[in-house]
Amino acid sequence: MTKPTFATAMTELEEVVRKLEQGDVPLEEAIDLYKKGMELSKLCHDTLQNAEQQLISIVGEDGEKKAFQQGKGED
Repeated sequence: MTKPTFATAMTELEEVVRKLEQGDVPLEEAIDLYKKGMELSKLCHDTLQNAEQQLISIVGEDGEKKAFQQGKGED
């Protein structure tokens, strides 16, 4: 099974939450939905953390990574 994209995972997570909030699902299904929701939540969290780490560092003109310094743009 391939890993879903961030957008797909978010959509699926929203659907899981909607179903659980309705409160009319059998206990066994609710447990399965909860597990799926936790997996989707972790996937989304990990994806966002990865994106954040990529944005924290930038590659300088010399090809080396440098820490991103907020507010230090070119004038």
